Amino acid sequence: MVVASQVVQAAQVARVAQVAPCAQGKIAAFAGARPVIAGRVVPASATMPVATPRRYKIQGITREGKAFRPSDWAERLAGALSSFRPQGGIDAHIGYSPYCFPRVVGGVKCVVVDEALRTLEPMALDFVMNFARDNALLISEIGPGDDLS
Repeated sequence: MVVASQVVQAAQVARVAQVAPCAQGKIAAFAGARPVIAGRVVPASATMPVATPRRYKIQGITREGKAFRPSDWAERLAGALSSFRPQGGIDAHIGYSPYCFPRVVGGVKCVVVDEALRTLEPMALDFVMNFARDNALLISEIGPGDDLS
């Protein structure tokens, strides 16, 4: 059985020189060509890098245009998720998670949520997004060049 990591490794080696068949004789690739497994060319999508996680801005304004209360909702929500960090650790409670933190954008309290939170705890991202939906808060995706000041 060939694993995806073997396919990626074969693709990397194939860029430099011809790859000899492995012990089972199932992987063969040539310079400039895509990897071949068991006589089949691997689709380009199998060796493409993973997409960058998206980021969302949850605004403290309801769909009716009213300010969401209590006024410290953003700090409370981000504080509840402060322990979800790339490394975790003892000091995780001292600051906000890089995946979920409060911000004031255009004079409106917001919470910025990174989709990478799903890799640590899928239910954590669902919790934040469901909180926003249940409270009819405005959610928008943050583009690569969007200003959050």
